Amino acid sequence: MKSLLKNAREQKGLKTRELAQLAGIDQALISKFESGTRKPTKDQIIKLSQLLEIDYETLMVAWLKEKILYEIGDEEFALKALLLAEQEIQKNKKDLNSLLLSSFESVLNEIELLKNKIQSFNHFELRQISKTLELEFIFRSIHFNGNSLTLEEIKSVINEGLTISGKSMQNHLEAINFQETIGYIKDLVQKKIYLNEKDFLGIHNLLFRGIGSENAGKYKNDSLILREMNLFFNWYELHKNNLNPIILASEAHLKILEINPFEYGNLQMANLILNWILHQYHYVFFSVEENQKSKDEYLSVLDESQIKNDKSIFINYILRIEKENLNRAIQLIAK
Repeated sequence: MKSLLKNAREQKGLKTRELAQLAGIDQALISKFESGTRKPTKDQIIKLSQLLEIDYETLMVAWLKEKILYEIGDEEFALKALLLAEQEIQKNKKDLNSLLLSSFESVLNEIELLKNKIQSFNHFELRQISKTLELEFIFRSIHFNGNSLTLEEIKSVINEGLTISGKSMQNHLEAINFQETIGYIKDLVQKKIYLNEKDFLGIHNLLFRGIGSENAGKYKNDSLILREMNLFFNWYELHKNNLNPIILASEAHLKILEINPFEYGNLQMANLILNWILHQYHYVFFSVEENQKSKDEYLSVLDESQIKNDKSIFINYILRIEKENLNRAIQLIAK
């Protein structure tokens, strides 16, 4: 670790005094970190990783390795203890995931029954559901962000190419862009293309084409964002086949908001990624109703989940809304 820190500082052209000032760490401590006579705290590791642009995972692994070696040194049974520790960590991780899944088991089973019922409908009925819910999803999504077009006006804009008198060009562009973005995601799903960075950026670009074109499809100019997004896609690849799709989608939503990778549109992107994952597994669109009470509840649940650092709060909310939306889809055919 000491070599990682020293080499990175020298590559940045910083003196220990300058790095100490930037990091808010005593210069003598910086020197001791680089000589290996002192170990930084976890908070100091985070600061140094950001300032020196060292991959956070690489630096954390080196830091943890040295902590372990310091504690066990050359103890006779060190390797056996490490093996047992690894097994315990893996077991705890599996137990935590199992506990999380079991707490949602009942509602997940109900959701699967509803989804299977919808899948049993004929092609005409499925098309009817898809068209209705897609239009509602577009309306609710852009309405959430202040667009003043009504549901019927959006229908006229995207289906008939009409211009609505008294409504701004941005209102029209937001509706058209969102509809094309949904089409793009549906095409990815049909081609069995899973969440990836290229299409993630492509979705943002399409969503804000002609509206915020300068930064559309681009992350913030911040090396930390690039690292965090790389970790996000690694996390997705690791879990896409072993997490329930709704839980996977909910966690992806939370992670995008936590990283906040774009100058604008992060909430919209989090929702679109959630729905991309849901759509891959034949769930209906998750959307927040257009009334203020529903919007406030959504934002309140997000805040509570983030403040308490408890993803189950948000997952429970998504499960409830998805169940309601599935029931709504069934009612469309029952009428």
